[in-house]
Amino acid sequence: MPTRTSEPATSPVRVAVLADSDTRWKWGVLTARRIAPDARIEGLLLRGRATPTPRQLAEVGVEVDSVREVTGTHFVRTAGRDAYDVIVLACVGGAVQAMVHGLAANARAAAGAGDTAGARRPVLVTGYVGIVYEKLADGLLLRHGADMVLANSRYDAERFRAVYEGVGADGGSVVECALPFLGGTGPRPDGGPDAVGTAGKPAGSHPFTVAFAVQPSVPDNRGDRAYLLRRAAEHARLHPDREVLVKLRSKPGEHTTHIEEEPYQRLAERLPGGLPANCRLVYGHMGEVLDRTDLLVTVSSTAALESLHRAVPTAVLTDLGVREALGNHHFLGSGCLVSWDQLDAGELPKADPEWTARQGVCPTDGGAATSYATAFDTARDHLADLVARDSLPLPAPFYTPATAPGYLPRVLARYGFAPDGTPRPGTDTAEDATGMRRAVRNAVREAARGAYRHGVQRVAPVIRRMGEL
Repeated sequence: MPTRTSEPATSPVRVAVLADSDTRWKWGVLTARRIAPDARIEGLLLRGRATPTPRQLAEVGVEVDSVREVTGTHFVRTAGRDAYDVIVLACVGGAVQAMVHGLAANARAAAGAGDTAGARRPVLVTGYVGIVYEKLADGLLLRHGADMVLANSRYDAERFRAVYEGVGADGGSVVECALPFLGGTGPRPDGGPDAVGTAGKPAGSHPFTVAFAVQPSVPDNRGDRAYLLRRAAEHARLHPDREVLVKLRSKPGEHTTHIEEEPYQRLAERLPGGLPANCRLVYGHMGEVLDRTDLLVTVSSTAALESLHRAVPTAVLTDLGVREALGNHHFLGSGCLVSWDQLDAGELPKADPEWTARQGVCPTDGGAATSYATAFDTARDHLADLVARDSLPLPAPFYTPATAPGYLPRVLARYGFAPDGTPRPGTDTAEDATGMRRAVRNAVREAARGAYRHGVQRVAPVIRRMGEL
């Protein structure tokens, strides 16, 4: 697991990043670096089905001062003792809500049962890993109660505030910034947008490279996923002077933010004729893949925003329709919506600059990069102000036992909390186990994870196909 090899001479701020998947780990750590540049960052992996493996952490490539795995209740129980100044909740909405309620219960206990004015407590920060194209209201209301809810663009900030104000909740926590992992260089000088058909390129230059960024759950069925892989392979056959990279998110058995029931690795094994020599599966850091990419192809991956930020031609596929279930409806008006047929014919999409600006994307063509460099200034200043205060009001999420009595208790129970935010009895005692008990517990946990992943990727698809007969 990556850790920083050196520590700054002074660490005035201590930040904990609690993450429940590899992509949220990346977002959480990089966000912490953006809004608290000189802080000491402690990484905490929330135990669950998508807890990242050491290989996934290494591939993400971000560094922290320390990293360990915790349960939600153990984290909340020890947060006061660990004296964090800031907690970045890089988790799914339900986990954020559970931690907000748990930390609020801790703050109430520290301030005294009758004191509701405030307490010395960590600043709570949360947000989204990338494109928000589904469950907007559900996800936002589950994040309400954090001191700062980061929006990745002006477009998102407007939507977020509208949701909060629409239910009568305070929208003042919404802070506009940008995705923390945008950056890198523009198109390759030897294979940029003008190099369609590379026959005339200088000898020894890189081939025109097409990167197909796959997603774990979009599309969600074997037929559509096999179709996309087949089209990528056919594009490589039609353009033997190009290199086609199928960028994978995880290896079979690993989980990311979403469950992947039909891994592309297994679909490639069944592909008639196999993959051509100029088409291959690749892993690695998305930024490193984009460094050698001349055309990015995807259905709706956040990688599209990374690509657009680098001014790399970006294709959002319409082959399976433009549908909310696919997320590609988010790109309406972007100028990026095309089909494999159009790409096969040599078309390169050109993004609409007004659309990219509203999405917080600043193509690296001269002065535009400067606006991205200042995108985190407001969040950084607001965080510094909150950290400097002697006390903060107790967290006040919209969901309470009074406003959502049929929903909130289920959300909290999923993470081991009672309706009042306190840990349910016995939920965190396993964290105190030592010696043989800890070894047995860890072995059982890994076996359970393996069984779960096998069920998702092997058994569930078979049962689903049998049900369709």
